[in-house]
Amino acid sequence: MSLTRFSAVLLFLVGLFVPASQAQLGKNVSVPAGSEADKQLNAILSAEPSQKLPLIDAFSQANATGDLQIVADEQYVLYYLNAKQYDKVFEYGDKLFALDPDNYGNALNMVRAASEKGDGDHLFQYGEKANAIVEKYKAAPAPAGANADEWAKNKTDKLASIKEDQDYIRQALLNGAYNAKDPAKRADYFMRFTKLYPDAPESEQAFTMAASAYQQAQNRPKMQEVANTALAKDPNDIGMLLLLADDYSEKGDQLDKASEYAKKASTLTDTAKKPDNVTDQQWQQQTTIQKGLALSILGQINLQRKQNTQAVDSLTKAAPLLKSNAALYARNEYRLGFAYLNLKRNSDATKAFTEAASVDSPYKGPAQQKLAELGGAKPAVRKKAS
Repeated sequence: MSLTRFSAVLLFLVGLFVPASQAQLGKNVSVPAGSEADKQLNAILSAEPSQKLPLIDAFSQANATGDLQIVADEQYVLYYLNAKQYDKVFEYGDKLFALDPDNYGNALNMVRAASEKGDGDHLFQYGEKANAIVEKYKAAPAPAGANADEWAKNKTDKLASIKEDQDYIRQALLNGAYNAKDPAKRADYFMRFTKLYPDAPESEQAFTMAASAYQQAQNRPKMQEVANTALAKDPNDIGMLLLLADDYSEKGDQLDKASEYAKKASTLTDTAKKPDNVTDQQWQQQTTIQKGLALSILGQINLQRKQNTQAVDSLTKAAPLLKSNAALYARNEYRLGFAYLNLKRNSDATKAFTEAASVDSPYKGPAQQKLAELGGAKPAVRKKAS
């Protein structure tokens, strides 16, 4: 196998372990045709999966020093990735990075392994490594004696050849952030995503998700910091306007700003452009909920200001718009119950609390408690929000 990057050939023959072109950044290792190493590698390629590992071990032992150990570690990575033994993939991937720090194909395989395992920490570790390798390559000057124009063209071509790889890594990191169960971790991953891809189409969405995750983690200062940073970049970010307005109205502070943001968000939903990757039905549902949330926020502001008649009006209008979201709908009905109580309309309050208790949400228990306090209420019948 004469003077070629063996790993690229191996990746092709083994069957595309990652969904990408595998254009190589890193050391270029040559394996002379007809050499003992060439024969060993061909034997590995032609062996059944169950027979490969002893052959890889033998190759590694025979080439324990020098650049051929890079090839050996690459083969270990590919073998264990195919076998879904992800901790072994990380072990040999790290060994490979020690020998070849700029091996982009290795970073790609590590991202693949971490994504399949659902390991967010490793996913972002290797995703950041992959991006650092690309940025270093972009900044690299032409080698001594090389034609600058030719070097620039080769660099452009090579970067174009790994675009699919980069897209895969970006999407894997975004999915990993979404799938993180711990809200503090999820927020951290989304913020790391925005730093890696500040100009990506998903960056605005990642900011919104990070702020929301900080809110879930009850880290209000970080939530506000992220949300206000996003609004500084885009004052018409509907998600951030609603997030801050909702927070302010719940806490009872900055009510003027909360009202301003809620009204602005509601108006913006009328002219917001549907993203290409969202269906008409999804977009309709999203804007409907946003409209409903804005009204519910205004109703909560009315409650905070003891404007109960106005609160009933806003919350009643919000209710049908929020029905597709159980938590928001139940909260709205719970608020409506209090508005009616404040107006001494106990019968209407009972209906609102019964509705709040009828769907599974964090407001089910509190609504049932209010019904009990109102006296003689029957247990709420469980139903799904339509």
